[in-house]
Parts: sequence; C-alpha cells; structure tokens
Amino acid sequence: MSAIPAPPRAERMTARAWGLLLVLSGAIFLEGIDVSMMGVALPSIRAELGLSTGSLQWVVSAYVLGYGGFVLLGGRAADLLGRRRMFLLWLVVFVAFSGLGGLAGEGWVLVLARFATGVAAAFLAPAGLSIITTTYAAGATRNRAVLVYAGAGAGGFSLGMVVGGLLTAVHWRWVFFAPVVVAAALLVAAVVLIPREQRPARATGGFDVAGTVALTGAMLLLVVTVVHAPEVAVSTTLATLAGAVVLLAAFVRIERRSPAPLVRLSILRSGPLLRANAGAMLLVGSFMAFQFTVVLYLQELRGWSEVETGLALAVAGIDAVLAPTLTPWLVARFGNARVVVAGLALTVLAYLLFLPVGADWGFLAMLPSLAVLGVAFALAYGPLTIAGTESVDDHEQGLASGLLTTSFQFGAALGLAAVSAVIVAATADASPEVALAGYRAGLVVPLVAAALGTALTASGLRRTRVAVHA
Repeated sequence: MSAIPAPPRAERMTARAWGLLLVLSGAIFLEGIDVSMMGVALPSIRAELGLSTGSLQWVVSAYVLGYGGFVLLGGRAADLLGRRRMFLLWLVVFVAFSGLGGLAGEGWVLVLARFATGVAAAFLAPAGLSIITTTYAAGATRNRAVLVYAGAGAGGFSLGMVVGGLLTAVHWRWVFFAPVVVAAALLVAAVVLIPREQRPARATGGFDVAGTVALTGAMLLLVVTVVHAPEVAVSTTLATLAGAVVLLAAFVRIERRSPAPLVRLSILRSGPLLRANAGAMLLVGSFMAFQFTVVLYLQELRGWSEVETGLALAVAGIDAVLAPTLTPWLVARFGNARVVVAGLALTVLAYLLFLPVGADWGFLAMLPSLAVLGVAFALAYGPLTIAGTESVDDHEQGLASGLLTTSFQFGAALGLAAVSAVIVAATADASPEVALAGYRAGLVVPLVAAALGTALTASGLRRTRVAVHA
C-alpha cells in the first residue's frame, strides 16, 4: 500500500496557510459547538419530546458514540482515500443529518440523527487534523497551527453554551439548523483552500469494518451498562458489562489478524501516546459531566432561562482567547508535558470550587470555578493534541488523530453516562433538597475524572525527569 504523498509543507504562515487553518479550525469549532450547544438545549428538548433523564443523555451520547466509534475508520480512510476527499464528502453528510435532527418529532429520530451526525464528524476530524500535520512543517509552525486548531475546538465546547442558550431561546431546533448554515459556508471555502493530493498507487487490505463494529459495540454496551446500572438488576448490569468485555476482546483479536487493521496495536506501546489519550479521555469526560450537571441545576432547580444559563457558562469560553495566545508561549517556555499537567490540575481546582454549590448560589459564587475551568481547558486541550500526534510518521497521522479523537469522544460518552447514572440514583424523589443532593453527587464524577487525569499525566512527567537525571 502506498501512502498518500503530502503536498509541499508550509514553512511559514502565509495568507493562504492562514486561510486553510481557519477553515479547518472552523470545522473543529463546529464539531465542538455542536456537542456543547446540545447541553444547554437538553431541558427544552426533554420538555417537548418527553424524555427521561436517562434517555436525555442519549441525545449527546449518540453523537459522541458515533463519533468515537467510527473515528479510527475515519482516520484510515483519510490516510488511504485522501484527506481532502474525506473532509469534503463528510462535511456534506454532516450538513444533511444535522438538518434532519432539527426536523425530528420523536426522540428516537433525534437520537438516530445525532448518531449519524457523529459518524460524519468521525470522518471529518481526523481528515482535518491530518491535513494540518502533513501540510505545516514540523516544529514551531506545526505546533502553532495545532494549538490554534485545538483552541478552536476547545472554544467550540465552551462558547457553544452561549450560542446554544441564545438559539434555544428562539427554539431548540435552531441548535440543529444553525450548524447547517455554518457547515455550508465552510464547505465552499474548503473546496478552494484545501490542497489537492495525489491518490495512492494502490490500497491493499481494504477497511477494517469488523473492527469498527466490534469497537463501537463495546463502547455502546459499556455506556448502556453505566447509564442503566441504577435502574436494572445486578445480573443485567453484569451481562451488558460482560458483553462489552467480549466485544473489546474480539476487537483486539480482529486487529491482530487483520491484514489492514484499524489500529496497529504496536503503536499503543508508546507510553507518552497512551498517557496523552488517557488524559484526553478524562479531560473531556470530566467537562461533559460537569456541564450536564450544571445545566440541569441552573435550569431545572433554579429556573434559569437558556440564555441566562448560556451566558453564565460563557465564562469558561475564555479558553478560546487563551488557547491560541497564552498556551503557545507556555509550551515554548515550560514544555508541553508541564502545561498539560498544570491544565488538568486546574480542572481539579475548578470542580472542587463548585462542589459545595447551594440552592441559592448567584453568578458571583460560580464565577471562580468557571473562570478556572476556562484557563484549565486552554492549557490542557491543545497540548494534549500535540502529545497525541507528535513523533508519529506522516502515513499514520490519520491513525494518531483518530485515536486521540476516539479518546475525546468516548471520554465524553462515559462521563455523561456516569454522571447521569449518579444523578438518577441520588434523586429518588423530585423535592428540591433531594435534587440538590443529586447534583452535588453528580459533581463528584468530574472531580474524580480530573484527579485521575492529573495523576496519569504527572506520572509521565516524573518518568521524564528520572530519564534526564539518569
């Protein structure tokens, strides 16, 4: 199999190079905002479609499972079929199914549309990131491009809460229709700016569809296990958990025997790569669990409107400013690994500050937590993206990008599943006192995830110091 030759690398940031970066960053911003907007709109969706708390999380989880389950296949498709071709094709699919979600009249239709939109994003994301890592020269130019790109993704997560609040105030269906307009504009610009690349001479081995199905099934069963654990018999929980383990084992077996595996398992022997992916999973998982809990607290316990909720959470959007400005300087000054650890440690502080939330907290009481969270995301998200793709050959950039995106998305799905299960288990009745206790219990989920992420990434930093002294 011949890898796709990359176009000439950009040694410096020309006007065209900036234009390309803005288009690709716009796409990842759209993907981030698409998830985040939904969080603010969930109570309105629940009210119109009559969904329970357990069912409600599937509106977001269906997207991230489709995203996380297919992104490795998307990475391989980008490597074999052409990054430009995959980016343009799946941007069209993204437009189509986002529009279908806005037209949904039943909960199952909405969940299905979200899953398909997530699959489209799964092919878009690795194509976009691998276009960056193969177009911009390694070193300062590529790091700057990756940090701007990652900052756009992080900004989408946080600013989406504001945009989602404003759009939901009109009608929740606009959180689906607005991305259609943005994606269509990006599509026009992408056709002009994304460089063409040569097709591979031949591609042998095909695509590992069996591996994709096994991995997606394992992720789905694991999320189902966590979500429904408080509501079903222990035997049912154990059965679905066993099913997830069996499918995961089948995935490993398939990858070992496949002539064209979805994941070259030997790539997972890299300690830094594993730590980057684990950190990514725990960072986004903790953030999504926190957002889900805070939105329910503000709108369903406190009675805040969608706009008020979005504007309050907008403070975390400071990462959209800090990620492309402060973070590159910190990485150059202190090194990528130290910045990652600092960012994850700040997420722990942010969740700790919100943990004692009261029934009458005003915005000023929440402000320290949200501001720290915005800084934390700015420090952790981009450097984790660098850590997950550096020291990987060009012909496997799609795979590395896919692994990282899988970690981001599966972390989001697992974080949502865990916090939903905890809140359901802790809220036996609908009284405000019980609801508040349930939200406090839910806030423990992001706190624990962030602490684990900090410990894992810090262990790599300690190993680096030992190696240097040795």
